[in-house]
Amino acid sequence: MPRYLRKFLKTFLGILRVLQIVFGAGLWVTIAANKYEGSIHFVLFVAVLFWLLTLALFFITLLDKQDLVPVVGGQRWLGTNLAHDVAAALLYLPAIGVMIYKTERNAYCNLDKYQHMCLYKIYLTAAVFACLACVAYLVSLVYCACRKCRGAQTVI
Repeated sequence: MPRYLRKFLKTFLGILRVLQIVFGAGLWVTIAANKYEGSIHFVLFVAVLFWLLTLALFFITLLDKQDLVPVVGGQRWLGTNLAHDVAAALLYLPAIGVMIYKTERNAYCNLDKYQHMCLYKIYLTAAVFACLACVAYLVSLVYCACRKCRGAQTVI
């Protein structure tokens, strides 16, 4: 394994990106594997969009190819990561709200004697994944902002 790969995977941002990918995948797989309707489509959109964008950022940084990205690469790569984290955190917040609302609306079916299909546990699991993903993006946002304020221009 090349030295740069190991170096990025051991950094705080590298670990955060892996967590974001895992939590985002957990969220969209939990939702997509079950029946969903209405405002859950927005949650699925946010989860899949930022899962794909985070995968792209992760692999571009992992392979040290950020200089090949036009306009937002090279010296602007830290700012690009910061903008990504801001957008993700801002869109995950209403997604969390939707999941909490849907969880509360289905709380009635969390009874032992309830015999119909109940989405309560599924929505609760998705809400937890959404919260964990949002926290990971917020921590990444603070980390990148601190690096940017200190004058750093690279993510590592």
